[in-house]
Amino acid sequence: MIVLVGPTASGKTELAAAVAERLGGEVVSADSRQVYRLLDAATAKPPASLRARVPHWLIDVADPSETYDAARFVREASAALAGIRRRGKIPIVCGGTGLYVRALLEGLSPMPAGDPSIRAKLAAVAEFKGPAALHARLSEIDPAAAAAIPPGNRQRLVRALEVFELTGRTISSHWAEERTGGEKPSAVLRLDVEPDLLRGRIERRARSMWPKLLEEVGRLVPARLRGDEPGLTSLGYREALDVLAGRSSPEEGLAAMTRATLAYAKRQRTWFRTQIAAASIPADSSPAQTLDLALRTLEDLT
Repeated sequence: MIVLVGPTASGKTELAAAVAERLGGEVVSADSRQVYRLLDAATAKPPASLRARVPHWLIDVADPSETYDAARFVREASAALAGIRRRGKIPIVCGGTGLYVRALLEGLSPMPAGDPSIRAKLAAVAEFKGPAALHARLSEIDPAAAAAIPPGNRQRLVRALEVFELTGRTISSHWAEERTGGEKPSAVLRLDVEPDLLRGRIERRARSMWPKLLEEVGRLVPARLRGDEPGLTSLGYREALDVLAGRSSPEEGLAAMTRATLAYAKRQRTWFRTQIAAASIPADSSPAQTLDLALRTLEDLT
């Protein structure tokens, strides 16, 4: 099993597919946003033409109204990995959701089951006061978890506070417990992009995505979605909803999405450098050069 991680807009998707084509592999997506059906404009899913050449798993497997967490990811990713191996192919896990990657590699810490009444109460706080109120509360009781969970990620904030109410212990203390399970990789590669170059890529991609995102959200809400589904907590969708509700202008929405994406990429870069042991692959040059370097590194590691 090969694992490929890195920040958004670093070129992971293209590199994973290119490595799969060279080595006879299939890709398992480790992206908490690409799991959602209907949400395409801002989730950077591999295009259909790429998926036609290289099989991809765990894309479009959940409705936007569903809660999709690390435990479900590990179950479904493990099943996908087993199927790929049975077919005699090489599994390539590719994504930027660090929590999912670590859960797959290291296993899961024991966690209590969810409590619908507690979740409903916390969801009401998020609805009336905003996710920032949940993040502020989490910062008081569990600074380590607050540093790891983005302020706008309502789903993970609710879960962290729910665990505290159920057990009286912080979720970060559960994370530190001995984990069960885990998949041993043959190699873990991390794409690294010089910050200014990554910033330019993110800004260009945001500008390209934005018109399609506004159209997609306008088509889905309220015709098929209410607007408060877990899938719509993804980067960009909150900002698009604000524009369509008249709370901000299209220009302000684009600027807000770009800022949020840049901040997210910065957190990803820090997380992958400090939380997962990986071989660094500079991704500042052409895709062909990056692929050549990745293949040579894999040959050295395996």
